[in-house]
Amino acid sequence: MRIAVLSRNKNLYSTRRLVEAGELRGHQVDVIDTMHCYMDITSNRPSVRYNGDPLPNYDAVIPRIGASVTFYGTSVVRQFEMMGTYSINESVAISRSRDKLRSLQLLSRKGIGMPRTGFAHHPDKIDDLIKNVGGAPVVIKLLEGTQGIGVVLAETQKTAEAIIEAFMGLDANILVQEYIKEAGGADIRCLVVGGKVVAAMKRQAPTGEFRSNLHRGGTASLVRLSPEERKTAINAAKTMGLNMCGVDILRSNNGPMVMEVNSSPGLEGIEAATGKDVAGMIIDFISKSAEPNKTKTKGKG
Repeated sequence: MRIAVLSRNKNLYSTRRLVEAGELRGHQVDVIDTMHCYMDITSNRPSVRYNGDPLPNYDAVIPRIGASVTFYGTSVVRQFEMMGTYSINESVAISRSRDKLRSLQLLSRKGIGMPRTGFAHHPDKIDDLIKNVGGAPVVIKLLEGTQGIGVVLAETQKTAEAIIEAFMGLDANILVQEYIKEAGGADIRCLVVGGKVVAAMKRQAPTGEFRSNLHRGGTASLVRLSPEERKTAINAAKTMGLNMCGVDILRSNNGPMVMEVNSSPGLEGIEAATGKDVAGMIIDFISKSAEPNKTKTKGKG
């Protein structure tokens, strides 16, 4: 097969591992810088151009699109879909998962466990917004934040009100969520491929920090999932329409709570923690699934 990895940096661990795993299985794998692609939007003859030439016909693409370039990145993926190329994660599903509010609304509609959440831009009653999610302490998030940036724990009512007022002054959209204290600054990253949890790790925040992101100094270790946690991760991925994703879960007194579904999960931490060839599993899934024009949306979304 001929596979394209859409990535802005060929030296990133996840990108390198996907190339290695693909080549080890006899596939040709090219790394294409998403932001250097440009599209020829011609009736009945759509194409993607790169470095002055049209790209060859790929059997499949693996989008590794950063949150900061979601709009353009998903446009490129959609163009490949219009050309009949199989994408492990479709453009509509990526856009759906990147919209934090939309993704939480979809999870809620499907009855998937999640922290009580309020959404606001300029609430007249800040105290009611906080009360509605169970009162302080609360977690306040910028809607556009990633990797723990723009996420604040407000331990008291007055602190929460001050932070919300500050974000309002920046004309920002915010999420206010209940703080799951019993999680103890830890969450579980479940890597879902093809409707199965293929690997899972526990991420623990460092002392004095509540965010468990590895980018912020969190540590990763192997974890055994309960059947309910496994089912929750699979249902969350299915709800987003993602064939490959990371589902972040908190262990609460009321069962597993989904925090986020990531359409471009990093592979370094979870491969190191579990010893599993996750990149290989992704390539194997593509080998079984990739067929011309198999993309459900075919660029319509």
